[in-house]
Amino acid sequence: MLVIESLSRYFGAKKALDDVSLSVAPGSFVGIIGRSGAGKSTLLRTLNRLQEPSSGRIIWQGREVTTLSGQDLRAWRSECAMIFQQFNLVGRLDVLTNVLMGRLHHTSLSRALLKLWASEDRAIAMSALEQFDIAQLASQRAETLSGGQQQRVAICRALVQEPQIVLADEPIASLDPRNTKLVMDALLRLNKHFGITVICNLHDLDIARDYCDRLVGMSAGRIVFDGAPDALTESTARELYGLEADEAMSVLPQNAPGTVPGLAAVA
Repeated sequence: MLVIESLSRYFGAKKALDDVSLSVAPGSFVGIIGRSGAGKSTLLRTLNRLQEPSSGRIIWQGREVTTLSGQDLRAWRSECAMIFQQFNLVGRLDVLTNVLMGRLHHTSLSRALLKLWASEDRAIAMSALEQFDIAQLASQRAETLSGGQQQRVAICRALVQEPQIVLADEPIASLDPRNTKLVMDALLRLNKHFGITVICNLHDLDIARDYCDRLVGMSAGRIVFDGAPDALTESTARELYGLEADEAMSVLPQNAPGTVPGLAAVA
């Protein structure tokens, strides 16, 4: 169980996260939704400790993540893999080497720098590429691939870390519809086939409803919606997205008069 307790993050006087509390069960596929600047990326980067929380706690399987440092923090980042919007691949390196970077926690830095990867690591990396039908790209330079291919390589890199959680920060923001489906299908495979908990920031509500078991809506750094995809109605979405609502959704269920399912009061 991942437990977030009263998590806040300040940038100067601005509150990017405002007293966020959330529990995520193992094996969930959770979509974090909301307009730009709502705090979605800050939440994921704080969970991975790429940004330090100003206050609050992050607890995984009874262990407090917010106090980890050194080797323990590196081990957490291996358990809690991150997938970024801009892929974060090394363009001049081939695909297989980029995937092998996910094995850094399992080998020495000197061996990695000299590309002296163990045969077991190479086999694990090739198996990951095969899982997502891109093994034929193993020897190509990453910079020659399409955006969708690069993001699937990034997913393979995350998989070989042998994580228990994958955090995906707007993984489809720059992709066309075909590659969007390929990448979301790959994330769904991580979740359903490998049993990995996936927490994914998404702007498109239709995609979020199609792929996620649970949606968490954020506004101004706070959680204002937490529920099943079917509970996300049009009025709830407009509360979350404001002027961006029309571009984020197509048709959502209407609320019953006087109700806004899942919408929490903002103190």
